[in-house]
Amino acid sequence: MATLRDIKRRIVGVKSTQQITKAMKMVAAARLRRAQANIINARPYADKIASMISILPTADDKASNIYFSSGEVKNVALVVITADRGLCGAFNQNIIKEAEKYIDDELKPNHINSKIYCVGKKSADYFVKRDYDVLKTDTGVFTSLNYSSALRISDIAILKFLDKTFDKVILVYNTFISIIQQKVVVKQLLPIKVEDKHGEQNVDDADYIYEPVRNYIFEYLIPKYLKAQVWRALLESNAAELSARMTAMDNATTNAEEMIKSLNLKYNKERQAAITKEILEIVSGANALRASSQ
Repeated sequence: MATLRDIKRRIVGVKSTQQITKAMKMVAAARLRRAQANIINARPYADKIASMISILPTADDKASNIYFSSGEVKNVALVVITADRGLCGAFNQNIIKEAEKYIDDELKPNHINSKIYCVGKKSADYFVKRDYDVLKTDTGVFTSLNYSSALRISDIAILKFLDKTFDKVILVYNTFISIIQQKVVVKQLLPIKVEDKHGEQNVDDADYIYEPVRNYIFEYLIPKYLKAQVWRALLESNAAELSARMTAMDNATTNAEEMIKSLNLKYNKERQAAITKEILEIVSGANALRASSQ
């Protein structure tokens, strides 16, 4: 049975933990505001360049362009983007589960080989320890997130795709929806597969004037499109991680407060029981002395 000293020591420990979780929540909230602004600013550019890529090429352009090639798929690279740290709820585990599910449901049944490009320490630790075929690990990306990280990742993905090392490149990451909601996305980066939001509209039917020529613009935009999608994935993941961490630390702070109340109640009950016991012992001793003196 816990003594009063043990309960008091535990209360002090929980209060110290509560101060840490509260501080981590405040830090995550402060960083989230900047991360949220960054992703909101990046989305219009990424969406617009994706829209242009969807309307610029004709069917012949796509058939002859290596970036749109859809030949037999034998080797797939998965770029799995997680955080470098934990304490953010199920953020990392959800991404890892989705990547494993894609491998087990989509690749293994079709006898397709997979390699994993781990972005973030959590994905690297998980897949390396479980003997997955890891292409590369890239940690510390989110410590000071900048565009050069997106360039490094996209350049490797493009190079490996062009030299036929991989027939397909897939991004697995969390998108930022709101402070309390994130969504895991499995997105095909290469070969390029964009949604045509213009229905049956064809580039030849649109009233556009291209300078210098349409094909030149098309070829020029493809690398920029790929880099923009990787950069967007990193920004989305960063904002989603911070929102998940802020929510997790808020829940931890609330749970600590409830635990402190419960421990204080237990402490007071134990203390009252100890006082009552001491009073009973004193009264019993006094009665025994009175009885022996008679």
